Amino acid sequence: MTNRIFNFSAGPAVLPLPVLEQAQRDLIALPGVGMSILEISHRSAPFEQVIQTAEKNLRSLLGVPEDYAVLFLQGGATLQFAMVPMNLLPAGASADYVLTGSWGQSAFKEAKKFGTVRVACSTESDNFSRIPRQEELSADPKAAYLHYTSNETIHGTEFDYTPAAPAGVPLVCDSSSDFLSRPIDVARHGLIYAGAQKNAGPAGVTVVIVRKDLLGRAPASTPVMLDYAAMAKAGSLHNTPPCFSIYVVGLVLEWLVGLGGLEAVARRNREKAKLLYDAIDSSGGFYRGHSRPECRSLMNVTFRLPTEELEKKFAKESTAAGLDGLKGHRSVGGLRASIYNAFPIEGVARLVEFMQDFRQKNG
Repeated sequence: MTNRIFNFSAGPAVLPLPVLEQAQRDLIALPGVGMSILEISHRSAPFEQVIQTAEKNLRSLLGVPEDYAVLFLQGGATLQFAMVPMNLLPAGASADYVLTGSWGQSAFKEAKKFGTVRVACSTESDNFSRIPRQEELSADPKAAYLHYTSNETIHGTEFDYTPAAPAGVPLVCDSSSDFLSRPIDVARHGLIYAGAQKNAGPAGVTVVIVRKDLLGRAPASTPVMLDYAAMAKAGSLHNTPPCFSIYVVGLVLEWLVGLGGLEAVARRNREKAKLLYDAIDSSGGFYRGHSRPECRSLMNVTFRLPTEELEKKFAKESTAAGLDGLKGHRSVGGLRASIYNAFPIEGVARLVEFMQDFRQKNG
């Protein structure tokens, strides 16, 4: 198959077509270099230009202050579940976690292996259908940090505000699935991390933005590749990094700059999400959104049908119609449409048409 279909996958996710075309052109030989991006040394001047330009554009898009380090690491957000407590949770201290879905739970479970952690708030009793209000957060003023997940891909909920941590407590955010989808106040966070494969690039690289005064807190026994301070000192080049993934992230960042920055991106994302949520809400109950309206994710639209049999039929027929990746996560079932930055509004409109037709035939 050579024609592109609409990819609603939660990740690895759709990439901008101009980025794919640029990568295709550069794959054999980077302009002026004569070697593929897959072949050049990470110690070479061309790659230094790639990673430095990527960092410059990232800082510009997010307004990253100078007292923050930008790292391009490996291992995905899942490795960050361990790296955060390894670096920021000293012996005898405790860290707080806000649990709003499966990924927050996973981060909490992993952190338990490295020290004392406590739940500052959980919405599990509401089947993770909502985001807690600020006053619900029972944060410890002596915590080593307060961790939250800004967008939960599986349940389809998203923070529409930045939680306030107690004075002196660093705020840590897993921003993997809404990273670069809207502006975020970096200065209110101690650390932000995001796997690239949702909004920022391909799988293989994880972006970490960390306040420099938090570096150097890891115990001496911490492996060098898991030590933020060591990776910051080496400029993310302690060993061979995922060069191709970083290169594509750089192309995505240039594409975002070309769109007009994150305010413009956020407007696009709100328009796409509204189109789809309106279709769900106007279906007379045939389609039912999982998350509460005020807590809905702009990135991952989760919904159910009257029966599981209809959901299976919907997933099968939508795939045949060129709408791929709509099956919900295996842990919760249902349907899920992931409409990240690069997903075109034409694809959302096509899905809405399919949903209306499917309801007419099966409602």
